[in-house]
Amino acid sequence: MRETAFAKASVPARAHGLPGRCFADGAIFAQERERVFASEWVCVGREEHVEQPGDFFLADVAGESLIVVRGNDQQVRAFFNVCRHRGTRLCSDERGTLTGSIQCPYHAWTYALDGRLSAARNMADVAGFDQTEYPLHQAALAAWNGFLFLNLAQKEEPFSQAFAPVAQRFARWHIGELRAARRIEYEVAANWKLVFQNYSECYHCPLIHPALEKLTPSDSGRNDLMEGAFLGGYMTFRRPGGTLTTSGATARRAVGEVGGDDLNRVYFYAIFPSLLLSLHPDYVMAHIVRPVNVAQTTIACEWLFDPSEIRRADFDPSDAVEFWDLTNRQDWRVCELSQLGVSSRAYVPGPYANQEGLLHAFDRHYLSRMQAPD
Repeated sequence: MRETAFAKASVPARAHGLPGRCFADGAIFAQERERVFASEWVCVGREEHVEQPGDFFLADVAGESLIVVRGNDQQVRAFFNVCRHRGTRLCSDERGTLTGSIQCPYHAWTYALDGRLSAARNMADVAGFDQTEYPLHQAALAAWNGFLFLNLAQKEEPFSQAFAPVAQRFARWHIGELRAARRIEYEVAANWKLVFQNYSECYHCPLIHPALEKLTPSDSGRNDLMEGAFLGGYMTFRRPGGTLTTSGATARRAVGEVGGDDLNRVYFYAIFPSLLLSLHPDYVMAHIVRPVNVAQTTIACEWLFDPSEIRRADFDPSDAVEFWDLTNRQDWRVCELSQLGVSSRAYVPGPYANQEGLLHAFDRHYLSRMQAPD
């Protein structure tokens, strides 16, 4: 990332927010499931969640349940959680370890961890039955910086093409080598887009986040990704060599190859439509955003650290976790207030401030995917 690539956010004249129906209309949410979440690459978790053969977790994408599992060949795959016999849901546990196979609880059709139907009880004498014709339905899966992404489209855009703008952008942090030391799941009574938009501006920070404003000035933001599916940039620390913790400092060494100007910055990137990535000198924080309905969103937040730091006897991530747990809850509260407001018949979108330039960019990208009236 070159310094010359960064600029302050700005908006054109008369730029304004999305209509309230985009946040409150169940019919629009149903369209989003198909046009966005069933068509885009959606982040569902980390590779470390399926570290050993048989390890699995369930992912919900566009209302579909999928089994993300590591096979005996070490490959991670994603299967629709649907038996090929009569459609019974195969797995009910949210996560765990499978003992070599996936078995339907109804009629015991059994699948290998690579999705092949390996046993179909009492089907051998059925005329014309060929068990090789009934593997589990599989979704496209890609790994990037240790994150796992699924795509449900019948003909998905290749991941390498979709993520080309950020393929190596965060390489200095070695995110794929980091490990989660803490995870918190939040239930937020707000539309998923309000979460993304709140993350992408600090116009609100002096009022909502006094602790954050104390450590990094809200007007220090500079962005290098300002169009399309990837939006964000950096903010600077008030105190050189600081970080975002309860004390504003850390004894942890920098992660990966982070150095130079990056030691005095925190980077924030929104990765449409499911991942918010915050890169600090000493840790990385990720929010995985999953819409539940038009006014409900689940957010899984993980704090990632260098494994060598985690192994230290005195390792304690609570300074980072407590700082962001407070900040997160402040954000979720104001997102919920926004949801109540934009759902009102009196709501008319107001003008964006220059500091909300990334929101205007988000709106344009969202509308291009939805092809909805503005």
